Amino acid sequence: MKNITLMLNGKKETIYFEEGDTLLYVLRDRIGLMGTKFGCGYGACGACTVVINGEAVRSCKVLFKTLEGADILTIEGLTEGKKLHPIQQAFVDANAVQCGFCTPGIVMELYALFSKEPDASDDRIKEVLSKHLCRCTGYESIFTAAKLVQKTESYSKQDKKDFERAAKLAREYIKE
Repeated sequence: MKNITLMLNGKKETIYFEEGDTLLYVLRDRIGLMGTKFGCGYGACGACTVVINGEAVRSCKVLFKTLEGADILTIEGLTEGKKLHPIQQAFVDANAVQCGFCTPGIVMELYALFSKEPDASDDRIKEVLSKHLCRCTGYESIFTAAKLVQKTESYSKQDKKDFERAAKLAREYIKE
């Protein structure tokens, strides 16, 4: 086995792998981070999306051996203890989680988008979301969750009262 050192969810890690291992395989089967999902296996569905060096990437298409020194963020790295990341909370508030299989990949895609383009246009959000398959057809509520993150000021610093306000905004947005 070989090893490389990288940043994984904010921590420096040295990880062992076999020559042909993909990032998805290493995350799920070697490390045990099960939030990144195996969907299609060839990058079309988006379920395996993680953020590498600030970019949303399909982990099933990335050979692990190419990641020396990379900064990788998975869905598990978004939370602070039991506190959800604002994008995750927006999904809850907008009822954008159905079966939940596609959710981690979509959340990571939106994280990468909003990190670079916090004021992304509706068309840009739809373009990014179009890279993901949701078999439950929850696209409208997923879009609502994305807009909720943008509409709520300082979303990441809100307390429970503010989250209730955000949920109200989401319900109002759904009615529009």
